[in-house]
Amino acid sequence: MTEASQVAAAALAQVPAATPAATALGPVSGFWSRVGGALRADRRLALATLVLLAIVLASLLLPLLSHYDYYTPDLTQISRPPSWHHLLGTDPLGRDLLVRIMWGCRISLAVGVLASLISVVIGVCWGAIAGYAGGIIDGLMMRAVDVLYTVPFVPFVIILAVLFGRQLWVLFVAIGVVSWLDIARIARGQTLSLRQREFVDAARVAGVHGLRMIFRHVVPNLLGIVAVYATLTIPTLILFEAFLSFLGMGVQPPLSSLGALVADGASDMQAHPNLLISPAIFLAVIVYCFNFIGDGLRDLLDARGRSGGA
Repeated sequence: MTEASQVAAAALAQVPAATPAATALGPVSGFWSRVGGALRADRRLALATLVLLAIVLASLLLPLLSHYDYYTPDLTQISRPPSWHHLLGTDPLGRDLLVRIMWGCRISLAVGVLASLISVVIGVCWGAIAGYAGGIIDGLMMRAVDVLYTVPFVPFVIILAVLFGRQLWVLFVAIGVVSWLDIARIARGQTLSLRQREFVDAARVAGVHGLRMIFRHVVPNLLGIVAVYATLTIPTLILFEAFLSFLGMGVQPPLSSLGALVADGASDMQAHPNLLISPAIFLAVIVYCFNFIGDGLRDLLDARGRSGGA
């Protein structure tokens, strides 16, 4: 047996051990088991998670359980202050503000999460392919990212809304399409490191190449850091949607997001400050919870990296 054959045989023998838990589940399951441990150890992280889950459940269940709806005006209850019948008061059309805020939480959370998923899918695929391919392909793909960084995002989203209409799915896609550039850079950087690892070399010797190598061996090892960054991206996208709604380019009536409710309340904040304060508090709490959870996951990932390098 030649020396090259011996090296190949040794590499093939290492494939099952080096390729993580049937390629994908090992690092991912290990990371999320550490997340569970972090939630048990850090009370503030656990509190932020519980508060966010409570808001999510309330936004899903309360509009179903309440006998008020978010769109039917009641001219006998116009701009009422908080009371037992309307815990947060009513808006200028007599609609229950709490129900509308819960619907606004639904829309804002959906925009943040779905747009983040779109940006993660595009960014991870783009960055992993560029990082693994290297050379001229990497150069061209990342120069395209550099060019897209120069595009003003707000006018771009407004143009999409004008072309395709102010529909909810357009808002999801538009925000997701313009927010994947940072994730692409992160995925590329991690891929450049991963492609030098032993399990990738062993998979190459086993005959795995191209897209199969990227999506079966490289991408699963990116999921930990991508999950952290996606968690930190969600509040940014929620605020971006709130900004668009404040400009009148976001969710259209009778639907309403937290940003749209804040915009409506700002126009009447002197006479009825509860119309501004109530949705603003929910928006701030949601953004704070996501930021706190993202920071906790990032610290967890940093601690794992330090322990792995020790």
